[in-house]
Amino acid sequence: MSELRYNILTRDWVIIATERAKRPEAFRRPAAEVAVLPGYDKSCPFCPGNEGDLSDETFRLGDKNAWRVRSVYNKFPALSPATEEVRRPNLLYNSMSGFGVHEVIVEHPRHDMNIALMSEGEVEDIIRTYKERYLSIQKDRRIEAIIIFKNQGPSAGASQRHPHSQLVATPIVPPHIRNRMDQATRYFDGAGRCIFCRILEDELKFKERIVLETGHFVAYMPYASYVPFTMIVQPKRHAPSFDEISEDEIKDLAKCLKVTLGKLYKGLGDPDYNYTIRSIPIREKGVEYFHWTLNIVPRLTQPAGFEMGSGIFINTALPEEAARFLRNIK
Repeated sequence: MSELRYNILTRDWVIIATERAKRPEAFRRPAAEVAVLPGYDKSCPFCPGNEGDLSDETFRLGDKNAWRVRSVYNKFPALSPATEEVRRPNLLYNSMSGFGVHEVIVEHPRHDMNIALMSEGEVEDIIRTYKERYLSIQKDRRIEAIIIFKNQGPSAGASQRHPHSQLVATPIVPPHIRNRMDQATRYFDGAGRCIFCRILEDELKFKERIVLETGHFVAYMPYASYVPFTMIVQPKRHAPSFDEISEDEIKDLAKCLKVTLGKLYKGLGDPDYNYTIRSIPIREKGVEYFHWTLNIVPRLTQPAGFEMGSGIFINTALPEEAARFLRNIK
């Protein structure tokens, strides 16, 4: 029988369709569909030598002749710092100017590289760049929230194959984040502790949805996962804001992320995926009720009419079985 599971962080229900569930290995992409990329693409704007005018560069690790990671303004930004922040309140039709920041973090010089295949040191450089840009951008008092995310592959929304992540800083707190804050506040008001810490405590106790545990982080599949193989990478230390990550934690997160994405790469045939870093808004730092996380969502299924009509997702992979499958991938 199928089972409805409740996500206490969002108040959403998810259907775990056990009678329609696939075995975890059934989600593996056929080898013939795995893209084979060149190490260098002369038409790629992110490949070394194709950078053009460097006036859009905001940060780089490396010297002027060679770089390891670099951050640039998005050529087609969703939001722009050149735009003045203007609010236009009008009852039902509120609007704002498109102020904000939209950057691309180019993760590696090689066009065909993948975090799963990088060294831990190379992944550390990516995370250090995330932190540096986060710390720098939050100095603008007009910024309310910073979202770091990665679109890997066409079905995840990536328009460029070269390994890259993105950062968008907004002058508002997105409702998606506000809803999680509200739920976490309600739990904290009743229980007197962080709900994220409580969930992690339970996951470590029961272990059936744990994919990987390192010194500072745990990767696990949520009890009410929306889609197959969804994972949360959570720091063990309570920290509401991503920019609080320490140097030791950067090194450990690099290991955890490389191994976790490597398990997806090997076990599911290099699937497309998104990951996002969810962090407390800038003005809310230091709270006891929230906990930053990195969330990985493989693009293995597509939402259909029922999901769009109800807001209830149907997951055809048991989180417990999917976690067991990835644990066994070496």
